[in-house]
Amino acid sequence: MINKMATNIGGKLFNWKSKTFVMGVINVTPDSFSGDGLDFNIDLAVQKAVEFERFGCHILDIGGESTRPSITYGNTSTTSAELEEQRVIPAIQAISKAVSIPISIDTYKASVAQKAIQSGASLVNDVWGFTKDPKMASIVSDLKVPVVLMHNQDHTVYGDMVNDIINRLEELKTNAMNSGVLEANIILDPGIGFGKNVVQNIELFRSLEMLQKLNSPILIGSSRKSTIGKVLDLPPDQRVEGTAATVVISIIKGADIVRVHDVKEMMRVVKMTDAIVRK
Repeated sequence: MINKMATNIGGKLFNWKSKTFVMGVINVTPDSFSGDGLDFNIDLAVQKAVEFERFGCHILDIGGESTRPSITYGNTSTTSAELEEQRVIPAIQAISKAVSIPISIDTYKASVAQKAIQSGASLVNDVWGFTKDPKMASIVSDLKVPVVLMHNQDHTVYGDMVNDIINRLEELKTNAMNSGVLEANIILDPGIGFGKNVVQNIELFRSLEMLQKLNSPILIGSSRKSTIGKVLDLPPDQRVEGTAATVVISIIKGADIVRVHDVKEMMRVVKMTDAIVRK
């Protein structure tokens, strides 16, 4: 029997609803929107990974291509699979030897995902939910790893935004299961900041509890996003407090994982919020 309330990621069992899990971001890119890109500096990537584990982080998310809106909303990638692999594979190989927590590969390219998993990653974080690379679903299914499927689109037009997002996530989930991905291995992300303007992002935060009807673990990635910057009129490296507010709201409204850049600070926010919200 499939336990939909737990997922095995890299040999560790994640019991959803028992607590909020924290995914720490490590960008091995030169152009991260959040200003924390490490490019090809493997030593710095390992150092950050070790620090994140020491702070209590549960998953490390390694990315080799910026997903800033100017890139994400287009139909073609500005980073080739080969260049992305040159960035992430050495980082994953080195980090997997230095830490014991699971590693996620942040990519929508099947070839990158496959090599990353072979190099030590145990979770795929696909910001296009299997829709950009037709081979991705079979790679994830064949390798039997969990996946994050995110809502994304190259415009901000909706009929009924929240319900449109829920319906699309349900469709992505169904398509993944039809491709052989176990339901217990599917995590859903409504895509804060992707295909949504500031007003729409705020409305999505207000309605996050509605995602519980999807009956899957929910990941929220709001850390340092431009909506926080627009509201507070602050650059990415000064959005810690704004990020904290969105993390608290997300937990109150049912999020299972929060994806963050400032792991030390957000671990404290998560622990305090969990102490109040979770029984």
